[in-house]
Amino acid sequence: MADNTHFGFKTVSETEKEHLVADVFHSVADKYDLMNDLMSFGIHRLWKRFTIDCAGVRPGQKILDLAGGTGDLTAKFSRLTGENGEVVLADINDSMLKVGREKLRNRGLVNNIRYVQANAENLPFPDNHFDLITIGFGLRNVTHKEQALASMYRALKPGGRLLVLEFSKPTNVVMSKLYDFYSFQVLPKMGQLIAKDSDSYQYLAESIRMHPDQETLKSMMESVGFEQVTYHNLTQGIVALHRGFKF
Repeated sequence: MADNTHFGFKTVSETEKEHLVADVFHSVADKYDLMNDLMSFGIHRLWKRFTIDCAGVRPGQKILDLAGGTGDLTAKFSRLTGENGEVVLADINDSMLKVGREKLRNRGLVNNIRYVQANAENLPFPDNHFDLITIGFGLRNVTHKEQALASMYRALKPGGRLLVLEFSKPTNVVMSKLYDFYSFQVLPKMGQLIAKDSDSYQYLAESIRMHPDQETLKSMMESVGFEQVTYHNLTQGIVALHRGFKF
């Protein structure tokens, strides 16, 4: 019998969670970029820009954009690595991957990008392969987070780095209360109005609350081997960027 885990605030079997999360992203894929802009008031672009700034990407490097969705980070990495580099846009959800591939190809980004449907818990890449791995707003949906982090560690080259951009725990009490009101009262209604799907955005709010806080995620990264692990709180901790190195 499969072990139980969380799907938002609900307790479900691990097998059921995999299907439920897949259904969420099949549902929201077509409206994903629009909803990101509306939900975050465009601030997600600043969070991603900060991630790019912290990535230290150089021409010719190999990069994995895990849970890359519609390819915002991949697009920038493609330009930074140049024709001799390689960027892999990987996502477990084929609907998200298709939307991302179409968007990037429409922008003329074709030469150094590969698309791979992959589970973060068991990455289908060789050991010591990538210079950089990023996972943006995807780790909270993974059932076995430490297993996924260990898989990322294995696939990084010595000297490589992991960047985890994820919703986290607000550091300000007033902000936390406002954020709770927005997440549970406004967000599902916005999802229903724009994407005709309130349940997926209810899950989004719940999954954020179930995700490890900043210090816990830092410890999880260290436990699988990452060193010099640090994090930056963005927008008063609504989002945090964790960075760790493999030496």
